[in-house]
Amino acid sequence: MTESPRGALATIALGQLFALSLWFSASAVAPQLEDVWNLSIGQVAGLTLAVQIGFVAGALLLAVFNLADVFPSRRLFVASAIGGALANLGLLAVSADTVTLGLALRFITGMFLAGVYPAGLKVMSGWFKTGRGMALGVLVGALTVGSASPHLVRGLGLEWEGVVVAASALTFLSAGLMTRVGDGPHEVPSQPFQWNQLGRVMGNRGFRLSTYGYLGHMWELYAMWTWVAAFLAASSAAAVVSYGSVPLITFFVIAVGGLGSWWAGSLGDRFGRTKVAGGAMAISGTMALLTPLIFGTPVWVVVPVLLVWGFTVIADSAQFSTMVTETSDDGVRGTALTLQTAVGFLLTLVTIRGVPALADSFGWQWAFPVLAIGPALGVLAMVRLMASPYRAKLAGGRG
Repeated sequence: MTESPRGALATIALGQLFALSLWFSASAVAPQLEDVWNLSIGQVAGLTLAVQIGFVAGALLLAVFNLADVFPSRRLFVASAIGGALANLGLLAVSADTVTLGLALRFITGMFLAGVYPAGLKVMSGWFKTGRGMALGVLVGALTVGSASPHLVRGLGLEWEGVVVAASALTFLSAGLMTRVGDGPHEVPSQPFQWNQLGRVMGNRGFRLSTYGYLGHMWELYAMWTWVAAFLAASSAAAVVSYGSVPLITFFVIAVGGLGSWWAGSLGDRFGRTKVAGGAMAISGTMALLTPLIFGTPVWVVVPVLLVWGFTVIADSAQFSTMVTETSDDGVRGTALTLQTAVGFLLTLVTIRGVPALADSFGWQWAFPVLAIGPALGVLAMVRLMASPYRAKLAGGRG
């Protein structure tokens, strides 16, 4: 059993990395599934949308019934990881005649992931008070690399069945790892169910401002992660020279955000969370606006811009989670984290579906600039939070 903060950090992060491989296990092999299952463009988008919708449904269920505070977070994580891995394996039984079953399994996978991600954040926050931004940054970094991993597996040449099996195997391993983690010194004891928990959370202005920033971030993040491979493929086709392996480039563009999360978490602890989150959103929004200019240009132009975007698009995420743990009452920490993620992932449904619609109408060159709207509004939320009394609770008073 892990007893030290450093050991807990490594174990929880590794568990999160492995479990989140489920998220894009189908999306990463969408070109293959499009042929094998005879999918329409709407059904291809549905492979990711179903996970997002399932996650929102699961997170809202957890929040309404306070399950993230009523049940020990470690047990919630383990049970959810096992359920998600089993649902993902069910994709092996899907055929062109049972595509609806495939989308249903992706929905169920998303529901189980709602018990993995917020629970992991709560377990990690129980181990850290000083340095919590760094710790949650490492955890979100693990989520990022885990989300990117199916693209790496696909890039190494595995067929879609191999990618699905690999993601489920990693998730079973993550459940085993989490059984080795104990409760941290700052863990909140299990709380009794109360109908007014959601009201307590939403009545907190610090929570609301943190979540407004998170919504701006989520408007951009998952649409970028979902469709950057399609953007790269279209840009490569328009360029004079092929870019090479699009799945491998996509992996690195997404996975580099793991470093961004760790970097931003460390800076947030030292200089203030609102400054770091706002700065990251300003840069990522700028990269979204630059995408029409780099479309169809050589790989040495496109890839550096996308790497900067991938680095910054997720860098702010852990800061919003940390803000919630610092501004919310300890007794509703799990519910607050779950509610924030629920509304954030609900918003992603708009841009995940909207980006390919823009691509159909105007081409992939013009699909991404609309994503800059979210970071712009998120920066405004951070300015308001910095000017509020809740600044004193963030990063030891650094804001």
